[in-house]
Amino acid sequence: MSIKKVLIITYYWPPTGGAGVQRWLKFSKYFRGFDWEPVIYTPSNPDFPINDETLLKDVPENITVLKTAITEPYDIYRKIMGKKKTETVNQGFLSEGKENKILQSLMIWIRGNFFIPDARKFWVKPSINYLSDYIEKNKIDAIISTGPPHSMHLIALGLKIKHNIPWIADFRDPWTQIDFYDQLKLTTLADKKHKKLEKTVLTNANKVVTVSKSWAKDLEKLGGRGVNVITNGFDKDDFLVDESGELLSGFLFHHIGALNKDRNPHTLWKVLGDLCKENPEFKNDLKLKFTGKTDMAVFESLTANGLSLNAEKTEYMPHSEVVKLLLKSPVLLLPLNDTPNVSGIVPGKLFEYMAAKRPIFSIGDLNGDTASIIKETNTGMMVSFTDYEGTKQAILDLYQKYKSKQLVIDSLSIDKYSRQNCANEYAKLLNEISGK
Repeated sequence: MSIKKVLIITYYWPPTGGAGVQRWLKFSKYFRGFDWEPVIYTPSNPDFPINDETLLKDVPENITVLKTAITEPYDIYRKIMGKKKTETVNQGFLSEGKENKILQSLMIWIRGNFFIPDARKFWVKPSINYLSDYIEKNKIDAIISTGPPHSMHLIALGLKIKHNIPWIADFRDPWTQIDFYDQLKLTTLADKKHKKLEKTVLTNANKVVTVSKSWAKDLEKLGGRGVNVITNGFDKDDFLVDESGELLSGFLFHHIGALNKDRNPHTLWKVLGDLCKENPEFKNDLKLKFTGKTDMAVFESLTANGLSLNAEKTEYMPHSEVVKLLLKSPVLLLPLNDTPNVSGIVPGKLFEYMAAKRPIFSIGDLNGDTASIIKETNTGMMVSFTDYEGTKQAILDLYQKYKSKQLVIDSLSIDKYSRQNCANEYAKLLNEISGK
């Protein structure tokens, strides 16, 4: 079977770190096994807060990576906000310190109303021109654009119009239905423009893909067409590490990755604080570990509930080191966003939590997609955002297992969520749209 080429348009690519890079780094790693050769297009100078050189090991050997410079407004933002030029800018409304609220509000308004769909909009036209020239000289059989940032879809749209190459629009997160959309302070005109661009992408792509069933239904309503679901997953190769050794000490809840204020589990902190007051032994055993960028609102809540001395923060760790910690964490904490679109939120870290085979303690929608996957795979439990008694009983059940050294799980059917299996599903879609 002949090899075909797929152009993947992504803002995130190693050495950029964080969650956004994982999906297409891992799918690209496995595409060759399904007769597709990935060609990556990404910025040469992305403005992103995290670098992780260890991810470079997963970049396929001799892969073509096309790069051009991108113009982004973050230096202007830093200057206005009084930040150093070397300071990173967090994504998704995550604040690690005290901000000037008036200036911050103004910057959000400008971002939402003038940078449509996002701050990478100035890269769209130059990218279409650059890639058009490349396509004229090199055969490309299909295109995948992945967002956010959703400007990537507009690049693919321009190429589809110009060259009529089959195209898949991949939504790792929603566009106008993302959890912080209502925080962008949009004018009526800006809101209409966002929605018009979104619908243009949804109706012009040959296929639309997203990561959860609920979000697929939402996009189907917006675009008036079917949407495929290909979840994120875990890479088995990442877990080929020495699993021997004891777990981290204590009755430890470990959260890995970004934790913004919408995911701050207030009821959980209240329950843990009350249990510490009721039981000195529980207080002595309890540990809370946060690895990754964590909103200051979380630590304010911990302090308010008397838990600050139980908490430990690590700013960032390379992904390879994070995996080792996952395997040694007594309980893996997974709070979801307390927002209207919570039913479709399935964090990428869920699948790596599952692969670590440690109990998952999640807070969110009991009928949502994350709860469904946790139940299907028998990898943990879900409690609702405000259920004090249910949360307390769940914590006590876990604590009893911890004290009796039975804090384990017996997971089921997680292999379907491997990156290799998901890449195979994607290859089938590529075969379908390219007539292979």
